[in-house]
Amino acid sequence: MARIVVDAMGSDEHPGPDVEGAILAAREYGVEIIFVGDEAKIKPVLEKQNTQGLKVRVVHAPEMLTMEDKGEALVLKARAKDAQNSMAVGMDMVKRGEADAFVTAGNTGAGMVSALFRLGRIRGVDRPALAPIFPTATGTCVVLDIGANPDCKPENLIQFGILGSIYAEKVRGVKNPKVGLVSNGEEEGKGNELVKGATPLFKASKLNYFGNVEGKEVIGGAVDVAVTDGFTGNVMLKTSEAVAKLITDTIRTLIKNGSLRTKIGGLLVKPALGAIKKLLDPGEQGAAPMLGVNGLVFIGHGRSDAFAIKNAVRVAKEAVDVKVLDAMKSAIEESLKK
Repeated sequence: MARIVVDAMGSDEHPGPDVEGAILAAREYGVEIIFVGDEAKIKPVLEKQNTQGLKVRVVHAPEMLTMEDKGEALVLKARAKDAQNSMAVGMDMVKRGEADAFVTAGNTGAGMVSALFRLGRIRGVDRPALAPIFPTATGTCVVLDIGANPDCKPENLIQFGILGSIYAEKVRGVKNPKVGLVSNGEEEGKGNELVKGATPLFKASKLNYFGNVEGKEVIGGAVDVAVTDGFTGNVMLKTSEAVAKLITDTIRTLIKNGSLRTKIGGLLVKPALGAIKKLLDPGEQGAAPMLGVNGLVFIGHGRSDAFAIKNAVRVAKEAVDVKVLDAMKSAIEESLKK
């Protein structure tokens, strides 16, 4: 049984969605849930849930990291040996082997910094990467990095490629995943100095290297893993989310304010619109893995509801079940032999 630590103080509306979603996951996926956070706030919410037959417990963490924690102050709180915030307590449990994975919908920066200082990096990985799943025309694509490393070197990108490829294969079930470098042109030689410097590293690797991909190729499903620096990746993510919201909101408004014929048409296409909404909903994936740290860490949106938290626990369980961390360590070790 996978043991998943859930940061009950993570989401914007904590601890309600965090507790409710994790309990749903415990019942549906058969995992043990360990809540970390303020016990006095968690217990009243937990008592309202049906936990009969489930393995659920609470580990008290009197402090929490918030969006106000930044810069040096955040680093000090994240690395303090006796830190009592929910992220530190939860990740320390993973480090000690008392849990298999950590899930939070809290401050992304705090989650990344805490993971670095408390779990450390996989040997051979210079910088971990945040790797969400993008919906595409043919399925999904692992995109990394989307914010952990705004500035990168070519060596960082090849490490991202290895980590992303292993994750796509082991967790997403993609055989021999195609890996592409995000660029402003498909032809080799296009791109900035980072892309040009990374290209020979990818060509010489054992990855199933596809070549350069533009944003349209990523969404079109040309590759299973898209590699880029955190600045570009974050722009891709935020733009994609904004465009998706614009499209769905515009369709909804046009139907609501349209003629009777438009409203009737809206009812007829409602199932199709529901399918599109599901495809574009980040809550379907729940959380993005922090690849490259020496432990399984998943970070979700602050606005996560119970549905998103349930799915975050699901993806964490899937990673535990296939021993993806061990696979990534082995792949990085193999790359160091060259």
